[in-house]
Amino acid sequence: MSTVLQDPQTIETPNYLNAEYGWKSWLFTTDHKRIAVLYMISITVMFVLGGIFAGLIRLELLTPQGDLVNSDTYNKFFTMHGIIMVFFFLIPSIPATLGNFLVPMMIGAKDLAFPRINLLSWYIYIAGALFALIAIVMGGVDTGWTFYTPFSSTFSNTFVITAAVGVFIAGFSSILTGLNFIVTIHKMRAPGMTWGRLPLFVWAHYATSLIQVLGTPVVAITLALVGLERAFHIGIFDPAIGGDPILFQHMFWFYSHPAVYIMILPGMGVISELVSCFSRKAVFGYSFVAASSIGIAVIGFLVWGHHMFVTGMSMYASLYFSLLSFLVAVPSAIKVFNWTATMFRGSISYDTPMLYAFGFIGLFTIGGLTGLFLATLAVDVHVTDTYFVVAHFHYVMVGGMVLAYMGGLHFWWPKITGRMYPEGWAKFSALLVFVGFNLTFFPQFIAGYLGQPRRYHAYAPEFQVYNVLSTAGATVLGVGYIIPFIYFMWSLKYGPLAGNNPWKAKGLEWQTTSPPPTYNFETPPIVTEEAYAYAAHKEEHGG
Repeated sequence: MSTVLQDPQTIETPNYLNAEYGWKSWLFTTDHKRIAVLYMISITVMFVLGGIFAGLIRLELLTPQGDLVNSDTYNKFFTMHGIIMVFFFLIPSIPATLGNFLVPMMIGAKDLAFPRINLLSWYIYIAGALFALIAIVMGGVDTGWTFYTPFSSTFSNTFVITAAVGVFIAGFSSILTGLNFIVTIHKMRAPGMTWGRLPLFVWAHYATSLIQVLGTPVVAITLALVGLERAFHIGIFDPAIGGDPILFQHMFWFYSHPAVYIMILPGMGVISELVSCFSRKAVFGYSFVAASSIGIAVIGFLVWGHHMFVTGMSMYASLYFSLLSFLVAVPSAIKVFNWTATMFRGSISYDTPMLYAFGFIGLFTIGGLTGLFLATLAVDVHVTDTYFVVAHFHYVMVGGMVLAYMGGLHFWWPKITGRMYPEGWAKFSALLVFVGFNLTFFPQFIAGYLGQPRRYHAYAPEFQVYNVLSTAGATVLGVGYIIPFIYFMWSLKYGPLAGNNPWKAKGLEWQTTSPPPTYNFETPPIVTEEAYAYAAHKEEHGG
């Protein structure tokens, strides 16, 4: 994809891991790579905590009687699981970690446009996470992660304001990260790095950043209004004092449906990189895949009402939102079809990152197709607030975003650390994650279609078999997540040296050392090729 004026393999230079020593050098760093590692550690802690709540939920649902905890405690379990996973893991996971690490290198820049703001965004994230943890320690929240009013603004006697403040603060981290990416991509591309040569990973983060900057202030204002009503009894959302609870849903979902794309768009960018590399082909229809990212970002702001079909909105508004919800599936389908066309007649290698890419495509497709069921008015009325919605959401988020994050982590781990992981264990864990995920969530489609409501700690005995399967699957899925953590930690000290480009991949990030030097490149790169020029690479090497 480019020409680097010196061979990085011959340069002995300090890298971002050892250029400075001591914990203070990490806490006050402005190096985007170190900040990405700080984010990675932080969101891993939050993922573990959210996973613990998920495990408690599945243990409670193992039997239909609701005999592990009472209903109030169960409400706190699923609320804190949702708040932590959505706002402190899913939304920041890929942009704040892989995006932070890779976007500057992929465009040939030495850092993000605003390095100090980048560090500030991590501190803001930590501050928000601390408020969420304080809410847990003080007794939790029972409103659900959506904070629906008037329960959250008036009736709940749990620590709603504390948790809402945490989400409010974390939103500023998301806004600053998005702003940093937008300016960096516009202003700091290397010579020759035109918009038509940007990696699709960068296009995905550009689209995501637009949503972060435009959408996050809305949810921040919404949660601030909940806090004001709760503290001062102002009639904003509570109908008993002149408010409108449906107004809250409009404001909340205006952000929270685009937020789904904040979570999934970066994952789509990861999959484009994986499919191209391990198929040894340029991405089929590059311009359409890039444009589809922007299309998803734009249309995603117009479909929030499909979460509200049972709130009593007019039939005409429901039809409008239903139509647009079908329309937003088109750019997503473009990506899936183009990834499939890229693999067609490609020289596919089944390394661990590619296994995660296969899993993503399959599971995200199921999640997307079941989303069309929820966009259909008659079906949505039947399955609203059932486990069908839970299964759909997790097929998109866990089956999609988390698998993409795991695939990206395995793909760029040699670049981040300079070391390889044990491939056999990695493939085994990828298989466990895929099997465990389907065993966990596919039975929930059936249970939801048959009528099992979500958010209940007790349920009718005829649904027990589906819940036993889900709990067993969650156990397998948990093991699948624990194994990579173990071998990644092992690889930091004992893993074989990776070399600068173990995958023979295209892209600027693979043309510098592993780990990269502090300022990414010894000599500024000059881009001379189109993105994903694997055919040219093959001809140069006589393949």
